[in-house]
Amino acid sequence: MPIHSSSPLISQMATTSFGFVTIVICFISLSPFPLLGAAASPDPGFSLNLIHRDSPLSPLYNPNHTDFDRLRNAFSRSISRVNVFKTKAVDINSFQNDLVPNGGEYFMKMSIGTPLVEVIVIADTGSDLTWVQCLPCDPCYRQKSPLFDPSRSSSYRHMLCGSRFCNALDVSEQACTMDTNICEYHYSYGDKSYTNGNLATEKFTIGSTSSRPVHLSPIVFGCGTGNGGTFDELGSGIVGLGGGALSLVSQLSSIIKGKFSYCLVPLSEQSNVTSKIKFGTDSVISGPQVVSTPLVSKQPDTYYYVTLEAISVGNKRLPYTNGLLNGNVEKGNVIIDSGTTLTFLDSEFFTELERVLEETVKAERVSDPRGLFSVCFRSAGDIDLPVIAVHFTDADVKLQPLNTFVKADEDLLCFTMISSNQIGIFGNLAQMDFLVGYDLEKRTVSFEPTDCTKH
Repeated sequence: MPIHSSSPLISQMATTSFGFVTIVICFISLSPFPLLGAAASPDPGFSLNLIHRDSPLSPLYNPNHTDFDRLRNAFSRSISRVNVFKTKAVDINSFQNDLVPNGGEYFMKMSIGTPLVEVIVIADTGSDLTWVQCLPCDPCYRQKSPLFDPSRSSSYRHMLCGSRFCNALDVSEQACTMDTNICEYHYSYGDKSYTNGNLATEKFTIGSTSSRPVHLSPIVFGCGTGNGGTFDELGSGIVGLGGGALSLVSQLSSIIKGKFSYCLVPLSEQSNVTSKIKFGTDSVISGPQVVSTPLVSKQPDTYYYVTLEAISVGNKRLPYTNGLLNGNVEKGNVIIDSGTTLTFLDSEFFTELERVLEETVKAERVSDPRGLFSVCFRSAGDIDLPVIAVHFTDADVKLQPLNTFVKADEDLLCFTMISSNQIGIFGNLAQMDFLVGYDLEKRTVSFEPTDCTKH
């Protein structure tokens, strides 16, 4: 295949339905490849459905599992994911490589290439590189859907060594073929899974929540020709929604103006409606109930860091000192992550939070027989549960019981925040029924209480 540079293109297609994800948009040019002479697009953006992996709409849905089975599986995935975050908090230079590939909780469908090949990918705010399995593949993990064959796509282009995006890879993640000067990537994950292949550009077609799919081109992605480990056979790869240079969000920055938002539907409603993610100016949230907190710049820049100052249980406010000896709050002490179900808090702080919860909730404290949750109560009848406020810098987010407690068994009600030795993570249960908006130009994250089934 000839090696040459891609030219940007975004064009609308005829009305189509992709089932998993359908669409809303039209755009004109694509950062970081400016289209000379093109006018700025007046369109507000595009939105897509996010399918929770345990939803009946998910290809991973198992009808033989009970709701309790699904919850506990999701919680176990959370613990695997946060264990990786902990390790990498110590070793910053290789932080991104140790992400758990199956940690993501939401899928989306998209198509790549010319002609189109449909792929199912994990949407992950904790990853940057978007990649899919490609032919020829040796070895590849088992994948039920057809693998993408770049030799059959007229829009596929190799990314050359020395290019901006090849250089965006860590030195340990990139290599160059001497004869063709093609940029190669090498990613290994915390659970020993891996993906290796060529960095390339390709036309991506995403379905939106309107009926008009849209072409995005060129998108830089990894064409994985050597992949293995614990990847799900129904998934083709990952779409990176993190803050680094290789992420889809960053590549679309000049069009979406660094703005995107999502609204996650509560677990109890996911059989009826899907969650949504929006990109562009249409994703900006505003109104009297909106609160915003600054994003903190830290390395690695994949993650969305905010500062948690305190948590209140009813009227009792507990400062989040994050174990610092001087009592000050560490800036950027929590990562907001859609791919983690539970919320993880500093262990020393959690001990005090646990004590206050036990005093506040008027129910019998019991142990989780499976040892996952730290705080559980016997749920023989109705329990009066407190509103728990999470105090980020400049933003007080009031969490309802659906955000903080789950029925882990027939008579067991458990708190969905648990202790962590190092890193804090604000998980997706805490974000459900909130419109969560990211503005990477203003460097803020905003929250608005919302009925996400109607969003």
